[in-house]
Amino acid sequence: MDTPQEKTPDNDWERKTLEKLLFAAYEEQKSRRRWSIFFRTAILLFLFLILLASVEFGKDADTHVRHTAMIDLQGVIQPKGESNAENIIAALNSAYEQQHVAGVILRINSPGGSPVQAGMVNDEIRRLRSKHPDKPLYAVVEDMCASGGYFVAVAADRIYVNQASIVGSIGVLMDGFGFTGTMDKIGVERRLLTAGENKGFLDPFSPQAAQHRAHAQTMLNDIHKQFIDVVKTGRGSRLKETPEMFSGLMWTGAQSIQLGLADELGSVDSVARDVIKAEKVLDYSVKDNIAERFAKRLGAGAVHGFWKGFSEGALGARLQ
Repeated sequence: MDTPQEKTPDNDWERKTLEKLLFAAYEEQKSRRRWSIFFRTAILLFLFLILLASVEFGKDADTHVRHTAMIDLQGVIQPKGESNAENIIAALNSAYEQQHVAGVILRINSPGGSPVQAGMVNDEIRRLRSKHPDKPLYAVVEDMCASGGYFVAVAADRIYVNQASIVGSIGVLMDGFGFTGTMDKIGVERRLLTAGENKGFLDPFSPQAAQHRAHAQTMLNDIHKQFIDVVKTGRGSRLKETPEMFSGLMWTGAQSIQLGLADELGSVDSVARDVIKAEKVLDYSVKDNIAERFAKRLGAGAVHGFWKGFSEGALGARLQ
C-alpha cells in the first residue's frame, strides 16, 4: 500500500514559489489588460476630441443678430478642390437666405484655376446681387487674387486689397509636355490609332501638328476675350485700361487701385466694421468633413487620379 508523501521543507518551498510565480503572472496580465483598456480609451477620446474640434458647430446661435457673412475662396479653383463652384455657390446662397446678414464678404486668396468654375461663381454672384440689392457683396483680397480668382472678384460690388496683395494675371494658359525627343533617344515608338483625324489633339507623345496648335490658340483667344469682357463689365468706368492690362501681368494691391482693378485698401474686419457696419463676422464657407478629407488624401484611385489629372492638366485651359 502506498503511503501519502510527506511534506518536506523542500516541497513546501517549491509550492510557495510556484504560487508566487502564478500570482505574479496573473497580476502582470491584469496590469496589461488595464493599460490596454486605458490606451484604447485614450485613443478613442483623442479621436473624439479631433472630431469634436473639426465639427462646424456653425453659426446657428449667432445668426439671429445682424452680422457679416464671410465666404472663403482659398487655393486653386477646380472641380475636385475645396474651392469649387458647387461649394462657393452653396455658401453664397446660404448667406443671402439668412435674413440677419447685412452684407457678404468673399475672402479671396487664389492663383486662379478653371475658367468654367470661376465663370459659374461669377454668374451666381451677379444673380444674387440683382435679387438682393440690399445686401452688398465685397471681395477682400489677401495674398493673391490672380486670373480665375480675379474673374470671380470682378462680380463683387467693390474689391478691397492689401497694398502688397498680388492682383491681375488676366490671361489664359494651356500647358503640357512633349516627349517625342526623349522617346527617340530611348528607342520607344508611339503607336496611336484614332477614329477621327484630330482625335489625337495635343497628344504629348506625338509631334505637335501646326493645325492643332492653331486651333488651341483660337480657343485660348476666345476664352481670353470672355475674361476681358467680364472684367470690363464688372469694373466699368473704374477701369483705367492700359496696353498691358490684359496681357497676363500682375500688380501689387496699391498699383491695382491706381489701375482701377481694385477700389480701396481693406481687410475682412475693416470692411465688416466700417463699410457693412456689422462688425460680427460669421464664416459661411462650405468645408469638407474629416471623412471626406481622409478619403481624398488616401483614396484607392490615387494612381488613376494622377494620370487623369495629368491628361486633364495638359489639355484643359486654366485661368492662371
